[in-house]
Amino acid sequence: MTDKSNTSVSIRNLSLNFGAIQVLKEMNLDIAEGEFLVLLGPSGCGKSTLLNCIAGLLDVSGGQIHISGKNVTWEEPKDRGIGMVFQSYALYPQMTVKKNLSFGLRVAGLPREEIEKRVKRASEMLQIEPLLDRKPANLSGGQRQRVAIGRALVRDVEVFLFDEPLSNLDAKLRSDLRVEIKRLHQRLENTMIYVTHDQIEAMTLADRIAIMRDGIIQQLDTPNVIYNHPVNLFVAGFIGSPSMNFIEGTLSGKTFTADGVPFDVDRYGFAAGNDAHETKAVLGVRPEHVIVGEAAQSQAVNFEAEIEIVEPMGSDTIAWTKLGKHEFTFRADSELNLAVGQKIRLGFDPARASIFNADSGDRI
Repeated sequence: MTDKSNTSVSIRNLSLNFGAIQVLKEMNLDIAEGEFLVLLGPSGCGKSTLLNCIAGLLDVSGGQIHISGKNVTWEEPKDRGIGMVFQSYALYPQMTVKKNLSFGLRVAGLPREEIEKRVKRASEMLQIEPLLDRKPANLSGGQRQRVAIGRALVRDVEVFLFDEPLSNLDAKLRSDLRVEIKRLHQRLENTMIYVTHDQIEAMTLADRIAIMRDGIIQQLDTPNVIYNHPVNLFVAGFIGSPSMNFIEGTLSGKTFTADGVPFDVDRYGFAAGNDAHETKAVLGVRPEHVIVGEAAQSQAVNFEAEIEIVEPMGSDTIAWTKLGKHEFTFRADSELNLAVGQKIRLGFDPARASIFNADSGDRI
């Protein structure tokens, strides 16, 4: 287990403006040594912008960036002690893989022996030794991205930055290389900051996830906490596929009422300070937390629904129904035969649900 007691990257009151547009807003973030942090969010949320600020590719409008205890806010990228992997491979087409890996080291004037040692180590880690004499045109997409990662590895730095490195790959290659990146982090134990809009990448790779929206971090926590206890409606809806079911209603004490039907939510873990006044609220239930069939009758909340759409997914099946006027999705085992028009009993445990204030969007 990596010791994460020391801070590797520290961001203080960071802001970035493009003219009158504020892209990053007074951001504060500490990333521990050896931590794998994922910046996750929709397009335009500021995640790649933040990564580029850390890398020194953008000049900040305010605040400071510290890497390994050194203030690098105005340092050149080459002086920040970082290695960066971009979405595009950006390999030199006329050079072999070996020369692509060693180019930066040769420019920096490192001794030949040291260059050979670093290239050998990186190529072994990434399993690209048989490719060293090939040129990029003779490599697959996955092999090219491995070379791009290797070019960052040979720099022998403390912090690696990844800007959506798997976006250009097909689904199978993405899955394979995702495992390789996780294995690489476990071997190196370096700090890694990874940008993606893909929640599967975020959930499987991260020690912690920072979910961003409009230049602000909405929630910063472990994948497990973010999945089970989202702090607001945005995070709840962004994490999970298919998305969390949202049911609008009112909350009064320990009773949630939707479309005139009361649900006992006594088992729900309310935040401190919740009062008994009637509040407009939204109850959220993940499709995979819905119990299907006879077992649903044992749940605190259960009801009968008619299936409208069935989506076989191989290992499981997703079905769409309605709860009152609200769409309601559930995930079931693929061995359960489901059909359009079928009536089925569904239920869930309020302890696994999420309840949000309808006006503020915050978790109750």
